[in-house]
Amino acid sequence: MKTMIRRVLPGLMLLGLLALPAAAQPRISTIDLKKVFDNYYKRLQADAALKERRIDLEKEYQAYVDDYKKAQTNYSNLVAASNDQSLSTEEREKRKTAAESKLLELKSSENTMRTFQSNAQDQLETQMKRMRDTILAEIRNAINAKAKAAGYTMVIDTAAESTSLAPIVLYNNGENDITDAILNQLNAGAPPPASTDAPKDTDKKDDKKGK
Repeated sequence: MKTMIRRVLPGLMLLGLLALPAAAQPRISTIDLKKVFDNYYKRLQADAALKERRIDLEKEYQAYVDDYKKAQTNYSNLVAASNDQSLSTEEREKRKTAAESKLLELKSSENTMRTFQSNAQDQLETQMKRMRDTILAEIRNAINAKAKAAGYTMVIDTAAESTSLAPIVLYNNGENDITDAILNQLNAGAPPPASTDAPKDTDKKDDKKGK
C-alpha cells in the first residue's frame, strides 16, 4: 500500500498543479542583474571613489618604498665606509656601529612597508565588499517592490551562471523583463552630468563703430 501511494502521489500532485485556475498560476519575471548593477549610477560613483582611494594608498606606499630605498643606500654606504682601510680603526668602528644601527632601521622600514601594503589591501577589499553589498541591497529592494506591485511570484536573474560558468537560464522570450524599468527607476535620482561647455566670455568689448 505504501509503495502504491509513493507511485500515485506525485502524479496526483502534478494533476493538481495543472488543474489550478489561471489566476493561481505563478507569474514569473526576469531581470539582467549584471546590466542593472553595472549601469547603476551609485555603482559608478562607488567605483570612482574606490579608484581614488586606491591611488592615494599607492602614493602612500610609494613614499614608504622611497624611504626604504634611501635607508638601503645609506646602509650600503656605511658598510663600505666601515671597510675603508684609508680610515682610522676608530673611524671604521664608528661606521660599523652606525651601519648596524641603520640595518635595524632598514628592517623596521621593511616591516612597516609590508604591513602598510597588507592593511591597504584589506581596506580596499572591505570597502569594495561594503559598496557591493549596499548597492545590491538597494537593487533587490527595488526589484521586490516592483514584483509585488506587478503581482509577480518570482523574478529570475537571466545573467546568473552555474558553478561551471554555464548560463542558468537557457531560454527566455523576453516577456515580463523588468531590467530597463528597474534601471530607469534607480537612475532617476542620478545627479546631472557635469557641463563640458566652455565658459562664455562676458568681458568682450563691443566692436568699435565706424570701421
